[in-house]
Amino acid sequence: MNFILSIWRQASPEAKGKMVKYKMSNVSEETSLLEMLDMLNEKLTLKDEEPVAFDSDCREGICGSCSLVVNGRAHGPGKLTTSCQVFMRSFTDGQTIHLEPYRSAALPVIKDLVVDRTSLDRIIQSGGYISAHSGPKPEPNSVPIGYDELEESMDAAACIGCGACAAACPNGSAMLFTAAKIGHLGLLPQGQPERSSRAKAMVQQMDDEGFGACTNYAECQDACPKGISIKFIGRMNKDFAKAMLCDELDPRGSMDAN
Repeated sequence: MNFILSIWRQASPEAKGKMVKYKMSNVSEETSLLEMLDMLNEKLTLKDEEPVAFDSDCREGICGSCSLVVNGRAHGPGKLTTSCQVFMRSFTDGQTIHLEPYRSAALPVIKDLVVDRTSLDRIIQSGGYISAHSGPKPEPNSVPIGYDELEESMDAAACIGCGACAAACPNGSAMLFTAAKIGHLGLLPQGQPERSSRAKAMVQQMDDEGFGACTNYAECQDACPKGISIKFIGRMNKDFAKAMLCDELDPRGSMDAN
């Protein structure tokens, strides 16, 4: 198979970027998208040209670091898949494939296809810790958890923090990511003591990072490689509203009133 790759090239965060085209010939349909980028970089290196910078790690759809926009879609064609799981059989022979970094003010470009996703890390860090005992492994039946709650918590925990939700959202919102991280613990008994304060802290950090607001386009749900539902956003909004209400009613002034 033959392809034309139109790739965003940007030397540094301050540099002006542009799309640059490269021809790739005799590519097997069983080659993955990232493997083709490896092949391109090998060609560029042999010609003493700067290789294309892009992120990857596990290449098994687990780590979420392969954050690309492929032909205008976060992670590329297909459902429930990451960029590293996209194979060239998903495209047609002779097709021009456009590769760009995620576009979000809160996910600035570092170089070429690499973006700075530490804003997502800071949202997680703002959630703090759980006060549940973390010593020796407890007896499995000592903390009863309903099957439905457990399954829903695991659905939220499936989030790999790739940022596709923010890249796909017309507003650049990270609500689905934040809601998944909040919902994961908010559904378990161990996460209840800090449930409201965690929601407040993480939502406020998300806003501080410059992510946009949610207007229920549901593009995030469609782009999520783990199929996380926007219902978690509703849960998060409920927890956040409760936290803000407690601020107003708390006579001790233990939290800053807004």
